[in-house]
Amino acid sequence: MDAKRLFLNDIDAHTSKCIAKHLSCCVAGASLSEAAEAETRRDVKGAEGGTFQVVGTVRGRGEGSRSAFALEEYHQLDRGELLDRLLDCDVVIYTITENSDQIEEASWAVGALHEKMDTFTRPKMFILISTVLTWAHSKPVDPDDPEIPFTEDDYRRRKPHPNYKDHISVEKLVVKLGKTSPSQLSTYVVASGLQYGMGETAFHFFFKASWLGQVSRVPIFGDGTNVVPAIHVSDLAGVIQNIIDHKPKPPYLVAVDGSKSALADIVRAIASALGHGKTQNVPREDVFLTRELKQTDIDGVFVDLRMEAAFVRGHFDLRWVSESGIVDNIELVVEEYRQARQLLPIRMCILGPPAVGKSTVAEKICQHYGLHHVKIKEAIAEATMQPELSQEEENRSKEDASSARELLEALKENMEKNGGRLDDQHVISIMKDKLMSKPCQNQGFVLDGFPKSYEQATELFNIDEDETEDTSSKKPLINQKIMPEFVFSLDATDEFLKSRVLNLPENLVEGTSYTQDRFPSRLAKFRDVNAEDESVLNYFDEAEIHPEHIEITSGDDTGYQLVTQKIIEIAGKPRNFGPTTEEVQEEELRKAEARLKQQAAEEAEMERKEAEEAALREARWEEWNSRLAEVRRQEQEVLEAQSASQRSYLMKNVMPTLTRGLVECCKIRPADPVDFLAEYLFKNNPQLE
Repeated sequence: MDAKRLFLNDIDAHTSKCIAKHLSCCVAGASLSEAAEAETRRDVKGAEGGTFQVVGTVRGRGEGSRSAFALEEYHQLDRGELLDRLLDCDVVIYTITENSDQIEEASWAVGALHEKMDTFTRPKMFILISTVLTWAHSKPVDPDDPEIPFTEDDYRRRKPHPNYKDHISVEKLVVKLGKTSPSQLSTYVVASGLQYGMGETAFHFFFKASWLGQVSRVPIFGDGTNVVPAIHVSDLAGVIQNIIDHKPKPPYLVAVDGSKSALADIVRAIASALGHGKTQNVPREDVFLTRELKQTDIDGVFVDLRMEAAFVRGHFDLRWVSESGIVDNIELVVEEYRQARQLLPIRMCILGPPAVGKSTVAEKICQHYGLHHVKIKEAIAEATMQPELSQEEENRSKEDASSARELLEALKENMEKNGGRLDDQHVISIMKDKLMSKPCQNQGFVLDGFPKSYEQATELFNIDEDETEDTSSKKPLINQKIMPEFVFSLDATDEFLKSRVLNLPENLVEGTSYTQDRFPSRLAKFRDVNAEDESVLNYFDEAEIHPEHIEITSGDDTGYQLVTQKIIEIAGKPRNFGPTTEEVQEEELRKAEARLKQQAAEEAEMERKEAEEAALREARWEEWNSRLAEVRRQEQEVLEAQSASQRSYLMKNVMPTLTRGLVECCKIRPADPVDFLAEYLFKNNPQLE
C-alpha cells in the first residue's frame, strides 16, 4: 500500500499534535481487521512504505525547529500556497475545537477542495474534528427518559450552544459538500467529546490546582451533576485513523468514551489522584472569576450531555486507551499529565555536620525550585497534630480517623517512655509518610539532615520483603518514589564550625545544641558516625546515587550564594509550572510600575538637588553682593581718609584765591575768561607770596 500524505492544521496545537503523533506511527490500513496482525509484526519506524506522512501548518512555533513526527511544516502561507499543499495530500484534517480562528479556514479549505475536485488525480478525504458542544442544547431523545444517550443517528436534531453556531455551520457545510461526489471527495465530521490526556486541555485547570495544592479545596462549579462527554485524545486519534482506513458511510460520527461521568466525579478523581483530594462546590458564577479558564473551557465545564459513540464501537477496530473514561483511568491520565508537561519532582538530600548551613541552603533551594523543605522536627510535629486536623475533614473515613488516633496514642506513649523523643521506627514511619505525601510526590522535596546513619537510610528507602513479590533478587529493592535523585554533602573543618557557632547571636543559640557545652559533643558524635565503614554516604554510593561533596572554607559567603548556585547547576532547571500569561503580565506591570516609581523618585531627587543648588547659588550671590558692598564702603572710607588733607589744603589755600578770581572775572568780563582766570591765579598764588 502506498504511503498516504495527511494534512493537519495547527500541528503545534494540543489536539492536532497528539493526532499527528499517533498517525505518524501508524501504517495505512492497519486498523482494518485483516491487517491488524500484520501491524503487530511490523516495525512501524522502519517501514518504508504504507505509513502516513504527516504535514501541517504551524501557528505559534518559529521556523527554527520542526516536530519529529511531521514530514513538513508550513509557516504563514497565503491561501494560494495553502491550497497547493492541500491538493498534494490524500487526507485533510481540520480541528476547530481549540481556536475560533480555525473555523473560517476550515470552511474555506473544504470549499476550495470541492471546487478543485475535477483536477484530482486520486480521491481525497476531508475530516472535520468538531465538538459535542454543537449538541449542547439538543432536546432529549425521549422527554420521558432523559438518560437515553444521543448517537450519530440523531445528528440532524442537534442544537448548538449559543457560542457554537459557527461550528455547526461548518459541520453542515462539510456534510453537504461530501454528498456531491463522494468518490472524489469524501467528507466526515467528528463530534469530539472534551479531550483529556497527554497534558490536558479541557480539564487542565483542575489538574493544575490539584498539583500545586495552593487551594484548600479544588472547586466544583455548580452542583457538578452535569454529565460531561469526554474522550482521551489518543482514542480520538484512533477514531481518525479508523475513518481514514474504513471510509465509513455515515458522514457524521460521535467520538466519546464509554463513561457517563459527572463533573463532580471527574474533579474528585483528579483531586484525589494528584492532590489532597479535597473538593468544594462553589457557585457557577465563580467560574468567571477564574482567569485561567477561557470561554471554551467554561462552556465545556457546564455541558450536560449523555452521548454514545454507537457507530465507532460497532464498526471500528479501535484499541482504546481509556474506554471507560477519565475517572476509571485517572492514574494513567495523571502520569501522562506529569510526563507531557514535565512536572517531575526533584528529590534532594542535604547532609553535613551541625552548623554547616544545611537548613539555610535547603531553604534557598526550596525557594528556587518550589520544593518542600522536610525537617525531622517539623515532620514529627505535623504527625502529632494531624489526627486533630483530620477530624475536621469531611471526606475522611471513620477507619482512617480511628487509625490516626491510634497512631497519635502510640507516638505519645513512646515519647513519654523516651523523655520526649521517638524511637527510630516511629521516626522512619513519619518520614516515609511525609515523603510519600502528595505535595512531596508532586513537586519534590529537600530532605534536611536526615537520615543520619546507614541503618536509618536502609529502613527509610529500602522496600521490605513483604512489600514486594520479587524475592529472586539478592539486591535490596529501593523505593524510587522517595529516593533522592541528588545528595549533597556539605562539610567544613571543626575549627571553622566552632568559630561559626561562637559568632552566632545569643538569641539563636539559647535552648539549642549550639551552646558551648553541647556543640563539641554533638560534632564529635557526627564525626564518629560518619567515620564508620557503613555511613549514610556509603549507603547512597551503594545505591549508585553518588553524593556531591561541597567544602565550605570561607565565612565570606554568609548568604550561601556560591553553594546554592553550585547545587542549582548540578540539579538543572526547575520541573514545575512556569508563570501563567496573566502572571507574566502582572509581573511586567509590576516591574513597569516599579520603573515609573523609580523614575519619579529620581526626577524628584533631581528637582530637589536643583532646588538646593539654586538656593545655594542665591545665598552665595547675596553673600557676594554683601561683601562687595562692604568692600566698596571700605574703599570709599579709605579714599575719603586719604583725600582729607588735600581737601583741607584746597579749602585753605586754593578756594579763597579762586573765589576772588571768579569775582574779578565777573566784574571785568574778559574776552577769554579761562585765560584771565589762569593769569589771575598765577599772579595771586599764595606760594609765590
